[in-house]
Amino acid sequence: MGNEAIARGAIAAGVRVACGYPGTPSTEVLETAAKCRREDMYVEWSVNEKTAMELAGGAAMCGARTLVTMKQMGLNVAADPLMCLAYLGVKGGLVVLVADDPGPISSQTEQDSRHFAAFAKVPCLDPSTAQEAYDMVFRAFELSEEYRTPVILRTTTRVSHGYASILVRDEAEYERHDAEGFVRDPRRWVIFPGLSRMNHEKMEIRNRELRDRFSRDPLNLSLEGSLSRGVACGGFSYTYVMESRRDNPSLPVLKISTPHPFPDALAAEFLRGKEEVLCVEELDPVIEENLIRVCGQWGLKTRILGKGSGHMPLAGENSRDQVSRAISLFLGKEQTADALPDLPPLPVRPPVLCAGCPHRASFYAVKQAMKGKKCIFCGDIGCYTLGNAQPLDMVDTCLCMGAGLGIAQAVNHLEPDTNCFAFVGDSTFFASAIPGVVNAVYNQADMTLVILDNSTTAMTGHQPHPGTGCTAMGQAVDKVDMEKVLRAIGVEDVRVLDPLDLETAVENVRELAEGKGVRAVIFRSPCVALFRSARKVRVDADKCIGCRKCIREIGCPALSFDGKHAVTDGQCNGCGLCVNLCPVKAISGGMEHA
Repeated sequence: MGNEAIARGAIAAGVRVACGYPGTPSTEVLETAAKCRREDMYVEWSVNEKTAMELAGGAAMCGARTLVTMKQMGLNVAADPLMCLAYLGVKGGLVVLVADDPGPISSQTEQDSRHFAAFAKVPCLDPSTAQEAYDMVFRAFELSEEYRTPVILRTTTRVSHGYASILVRDEAEYERHDAEGFVRDPRRWVIFPGLSRMNHEKMEIRNRELRDRFSRDPLNLSLEGSLSRGVACGGFSYTYVMESRRDNPSLPVLKISTPHPFPDALAAEFLRGKEEVLCVEELDPVIEENLIRVCGQWGLKTRILGKGSGHMPLAGENSRDQVSRAISLFLGKEQTADALPDLPPLPVRPPVLCAGCPHRASFYAVKQAMKGKKCIFCGDIGCYTLGNAQPLDMVDTCLCMGAGLGIAQAVNHLEPDTNCFAFVGDSTFFASAIPGVVNAVYNQADMTLVILDNSTTAMTGHQPHPGTGCTAMGQAVDKVDMEKVLRAIGVEDVRVLDPLDLETAVENVRELAEGKGVRAVIFRSPCVALFRSARKVRVDADKCIGCRKCIREIGCPALSFDGKHAVTDGQCNGCGLCVNLCPVKAISGGMEHA
């Protein structure tokens, strides 16, 4: 996997510290680093990306080669320390792995981190294959140390999650970079305005130098051809372009692997004499707009086509057939590449909480407790965002990690007669919700916080967090107690409940909603992927009256209707929630809940 290649590249390059926060499609980088680490490596899942970036900056100040990982949304969280590190500089190599998510497949946005590299004025490398991802790790560390700057290694989903056979270094060829340690120098490591002003000018001069250097660097590639038209591309789209080139061997191709600083001279040489150039890239028209700029600065008459001209789609992932069609139309030819056969449309499969997921019971308990009352249910990022699906319909808002708390407070201050709830997961609580709770207590909000504690970071593959009692390197540690944290902040009414004990859960939520100030309930029940029960539920066909209440109210994928009565299938994990719903007690079995 491309993510595994990046981790192995970092290990072979002598990385001493690796940290980050899980987020698809980046997660496997740090997981592999933890699994395959060298003895002198330190690896951690940090509580959020900002903390990870600050730890990485500290390690780089000590002279250690450091890798910090995140997805594109996490780069927003890490922006403050990254921008300052760009101005302050580093001593040891600091590589920031950012995995973008065209589609988006598992994100709120399709943001393009190449813009962020330009915004932060740091170099950015953009691999197109797993092999390039492995090789570019070494180049990124070298550039970081030579120019004393963080370097962004930006991937996209198909590079991160694609598989390929690659060449790697033998252990005997691994690099070793001993950290000098922190050397006290306030004039270098304390970011005063005067230092930032001086370093800003140095950054601009450095980036001009890198423009020329990257124009000569084999990372970027210019393939000549006899046609007066060409294609410019980068990232995974390069592989699609090269497949299309098999049918168009005379097509000139410009591959950009360093979107910032942009290799102006190489681009100008490629553009010279060409009538038109089609830009093929995912997300934003970064290459396209840079080529338009180069044309203006170098006095070139080449027409640049792409997203801005409508020749390429404005959003979403590229595909092999899509790129082939675009190039064929661009060249005025009929498409010759093999197209996928016509297939019947796939059935609609809306995302749904797993069978037996405790979050379903938590949402249902709150829904039952608040039936008939004016409420807002503010959601968050995680598996539990799926609480918005029918029939639960329990997520009214979802913005970004931890934002539900702020939204609930705003509604409370504007509409005091609304019962305001904010749902947040256990990992997200530590990552970004605690400041929101502090704000709610301090500003005397009237709201109920619901923490859905399933003992893991489930959405991204079950990584540990401070509440699990385990670190990324497998060390057993004391759990950070969420109840104690809440009470220390000033939340006086905190209840820890089993959501699958439905009657007790409903009663407690009803009582909490009648209170004042900030109240909290921690619904604690492990993720079904961690703990599966052999005690399945059973439906007595003779007792079932076919009312479908069990199916209609909770939407469990293990329940269905055969035309006469409810039935269960092999997905059942025995949570027993449906047992509580049946009006005629036709469903039995499952786990017992005190």
